[in-house]
Parts: sequence; structure tokens; C-alpha cells
Amino acid sequence: MNRRTLVFLLAATAARPFAVSAQQSGKVFRVGVLNAGTGTPKPLADVSREAFEKLGWFEGKNISFERRYAENHPDRLPDLAAELVGLKVDLIMAGGTLAPLAAKRATTTIPIVMTTAGDPVGSGLVSNLARPEANVTGLSFMSPDLDGKRLQLLKEVVPQVARVAVIWDAANPYPARAFKETERAAQILGIEVHSLEVRGPDDFAGAFDAMKRLQPDALFAIGDPLISDSRRQIVDFASNQRLPAMYPLREYVEVGGLMSYGSSISDMVRRAAGYVDKILKGAKPEDLPVEQPTKFELVINLKAAKALGLTIPPLLLARADEVIE
Repeated sequence: MNRRTLVFLLAATAARPFAVSAQQSGKVFRVGVLNAGTGTPKPLADVSREAFEKLGWFEGKNISFERRYAENHPDRLPDLAAELVGLKVDLIMAGGTLAPLAAKRATTTIPIVMTTAGDPVGSGLVSNLARPEANVTGLSFMSPDLDGKRLQLLKEVVPQVARVAVIWDAANPYPARAFKETERAAQILGIEVHSLEVRGPDDFAGAFDAMKRLQPDALFAIGDPLISDSRRQIVDFASNQRLPAMYPLREYVEVGGLMSYGSSISDMVRRAAGYVDKILKGAKPEDLPVEQPTKFELVINLKAAKALGLTIPPLLLARADEVIE
């Protein structure tokens, strides 16, 4: 073998994608998936699979996933996290805020990638967004003034709104902070907000009864796994009560909700796969800054607006990323 051929072969080997090398060596990385909710909706699961495959990771070939869901019972998360640690997974992907907190308490050595954490610094998941300085990194769901923007958009659609019922998960630290931000924004807009707290699936009936007594002008939902898993129930209630509502994610609008404004979960899922890819290739979590949302979506359901007798301002329609007719 001459020198030129040797150099070419060495260069080709160095450039070969890590995932392919891992597959050829027979290495199958085990990734734990931990979530406080009931699972991942198929559209998002497809986005995740496609994102991993684009990076060279194929389930059953060079990567496997151990999925654990708490079914909206947060008290189950510590045992589920401990189970994943006991399986000696190579990495844990944890959605929301409660799941990565449980994972962090269960291990200080296995890398943890947050996929949609609410307030990583405030909740104690990381000490600093730029330099996490621990085994946790990933994506934050929180963006400054986001809840204030949602409330402003709601007022654009319902200018006469004066009383808003806010439904949120009081068992999760992020919605508590988001509710305070909503209160501050409401004061500026001259809106009176009323807190409707839930802590589990069985609390919604009571919250809905309280809302009937309150008779608000509109409904405002603060997102987290519990609220998201109950989105059809919430949307149906708002529809039956003829309540205009603002939701945090497009998934609510897709099942009949009026409008949503918030981070693109699909985008965050794709970016989370990138974190996993880097760490499995040798990067350290503490060297990967926590990223905040970069893509936001305004989605409006004209059919729902018509049923409520609302006319969406033309300028707002023009700003929408998607209009469902």
C-alpha cells in the first residue's frame, strides 16, 4: 500500500459518521425516555424518529429506547427514573420539568437531555443556561414574556375580555411561574385573572364546575404534560361553554381549539435529537449550553371562531403561521 492510498483510507475512516461506525461495531446505545404524561403523540414520535434517522440513528440497529411514562402521576417519576438508571442506559431524555428533575435526583453521572423543560434555572435543573455545569442540558420551553404575548393576542380577538380563567398544573413548578407572569401581564391589560388549579387527571371536573360558577369571558391554558394530555377535554369544555380560549400549543387547535401561540414542539424535538447525537458521540453535557425556543407558532381555527361568533382581525390572520378552516 503506497503512502497516498494510506492517507486516503485514514481520511475516509475519520470522516465516516459515528453512528455508522457504532452500528458496524455492533454497539447499540440505550436511551431512556422519561415523561410525566401518558406518552408521545404519533405525529411528534414520527418527527423524533425522522430526526434521529437523519443523524444516522436507527432504532433496533444502533440505538434503542427504554420508554417510561408516569401517566400524569408525578409520584411515580422517582421509581421510573431509578428503573432507567438500573438499566444502565447511556442517556436519559426527559420531557417537561418534573421528569428531568426526577432523573437528576436519580443520577449524577448519566447524561440527561431536557426536551421541553419549563424553567431550568429556577427549578434547579441547571445552575446556568450557558454552562449547565452538571450532567443535565437540553432545551428550555420558557421564553420571556411569552404568556403576556398570549394574553395580548387573546385580547386582540376578544377586545371586551375582562375576566379570564387560567387553568394550570399546580404540581409543576414551571406553570406556577407562568401564572405569575400571566397575572402581571393581565394587570397591564386591565384584565382580571382567576386561578383554576389542577394537580392530576381527577381535578378537571372540579375546575370545570368552578369555571361555570365564575362565568369568565375567556379561558387561558398554561401548558405542561398534564394540561397537554387533557387538551381534548379542555377544548371540548370551552366549546360547549362557548368560551374563547388561548392555548399554548398548536395541538390544542388541531383538536378544535380557537387559537394557540407558543413554541414549536416539533422544532424542539428535532433539536433534542441533536443533543442526544452530540452526547453519544462524546460531548459532555456541561459543555452544551441550554437553548431556549427559537421558533414560535400562531395557529388560528376559523371554524372554532365562527362557532363562537368571533371575527378574527385581518391583520392577526395575516400574522398567523397556520389558519385552520
